[in-house]
Amino acid sequence: MAKKLEAIAATGFDAIDLSLSDVAQFDGPLSVLAKMIETAGLKIASLGAVPSGSSAASIKAKIDMAKTLGINTLIVDVARHVPDDLPKSGHVRLALRPTRAAEAGVVAYITAQNDPNIGLALNAFEVLGDGSRPARLRNLNGASVFHVALWDGPAAPMLPGQGTLNLGGLARVLARGGFRGPWSVGAAPEGRDTLRNAYRSVVTVLSDAAQTEPLLQGATPDLPAKVPAKGFEFIEFAVDEASATEIETVLTSMAFRRERKHRSKQVALWRQGAVNIVINREGAGHAAQALADHGPCVCDMGLRVQDASETVARVKSLGTQDFTQAVGLGELDIPAVRGVGGSVIHFIDERSDLHRVWDIEFEPASISKATPPAGLRRIDHVAQTMRYEEMQSWLLYYLTTFEMMKSPIVNVADPSGIVRSQAIETPEGEVRLNLNGAADADTLAGSFVSGRPGAGVQHIAFQTDDIFETSTLLKASGFQRLPIPQNYYADTQAEFGLDDEATQTLRAHNLLYDEDAGGAYFQLYGQSIFDGFFFEIVQRKGRYMGYGARNASVRLASQSRSRLKQAS
Repeated sequence: MAKKLEAIAATGFDAIDLSLSDVAQFDGPLSVLAKMIETAGLKIASLGAVPSGSSAASIKAKIDMAKTLGINTLIVDVARHVPDDLPKSGHVRLALRPTRAAEAGVVAYITAQNDPNIGLALNAFEVLGDGSRPARLRNLNGASVFHVALWDGPAAPMLPGQGTLNLGGLARVLARGGFRGPWSVGAAPEGRDTLRNAYRSVVTVLSDAAQTEPLLQGATPDLPAKVPAKGFEFIEFAVDEASATEIETVLTSMAFRRERKHRSKQVALWRQGAVNIVINREGAGHAAQALADHGPCVCDMGLRVQDASETVARVKSLGTQDFTQAVGLGELDIPAVRGVGGSVIHFIDERSDLHRVWDIEFEPASISKATPPAGLRRIDHVAQTMRYEEMQSWLLYYLTTFEMMKSPIVNVADPSGIVRSQAIETPEGEVRLNLNGAADADTLAGSFVSGRPGAGVQHIAFQTDDIFETSTLLKASGFQRLPIPQNYYADTQAEFGLDDEATQTLRAHNLLYDEDAGGAYFQLYGQSIFDGFFFEIVQRKGRYMGYGARNASVRLASQSRSRLKQAS
């Protein structure tokens, strides 16, 4: 119990909801438990919840327990009707927590009692889980609400931000109505980052809501605003000599040029359009450690932001470690934090010299021949693969740090199981990420993370304005593309009503195709390297907003066949 309390306080919480099971399991006087909580620097927001249907005698016993512990709020669950013989509570407030079905009756009961010690406890999962909007509570007297638990949903209780409920709207409505009590968030005991996720989730939902509701501004600690990420500045690979040759061969076949080399390290910059790929074969530092832990991999990612220092300040205030390592003579100290799977995210802004890193730390590389570009303009998206149980944690990491939106989870059929994919992106699409959760170890995603200490980047998609021209140029330069089964094209032609010429062109280039109400999407995949990593080239036409989800199972099946062929 003492370690649990210390961890809760260290995370940033200032109070706890003490459960009846916590009390029952404590082996000692209640006064000792109360003192232990106080010593940890925490208050007790509530005791409970007393199960629905409990007798008056049982409720009275819990009231006495609350008094002994110095707790002024006891939560009582109400599934159907308020108990007829609800006991007098003295100085302990009874917070009746109804199910959605019992809500109207409980509110009417509290109003009729007009007793300052009988009020309401709200669970957002019950309040909003049936699709109700927060506005229906705008006439609720917030002073009669004693406790609010910000569980997300709607299908199952989740941390704020993991589901789809309008928790910010609920917070604003209750604050306007006069609620000034504790905002609570629950956390299951399992999981390495459970407490941190709970803290960053509730702080973020309340601070976001406070942007448009001044009455909420004192509900959370002060922290810098969410970060508007403006794009990918670079992607860095940690490699040894053999894997450096492998990836440089692929980059050459995609018409990238080795433009710069680091002034003092074995680090090279490969570039095409606005895409910067860094190849790091240093034998020391973060890249070397990432290589030792993961094998050849993406070890670092640079994001363009408005203010790099403020970005790190926000991330640190939400419980994430910053990242530092020794900076050599003439090198920039670029602000950075720990990212997915032990990787690093550096932040580049134009308010300082950070955006001049390629001129300050690098010098031009000797070029034996001019390489014409193939039309790769920018990074469209980066896909990070992780174990499924890590997925919600990293989703919160991004959504609470950056101004990003999420799409519904998509279940992708791999030949050996299911992979769950969650797309998130900035409002204008400058930064797009796909989080892929591997639930089955036999899937390609599962095999990618198997044996690794954490998640990693499994593929990077480059964007072109003309994928057919790009494909033609890449064929001439020797780009090894993923073969697509011929039956795919007949099915695609029938689904979208494509003519014979368009279908034959897709087939000739081994392209995948999708469309939605906004536009069309073309995909070209390369062969896998590094035991599962691959590049993708895409073109978006119109305002297509997806990622070709219908094609994922076909791509996975093709990759599985290629992997088996390579193994044999």
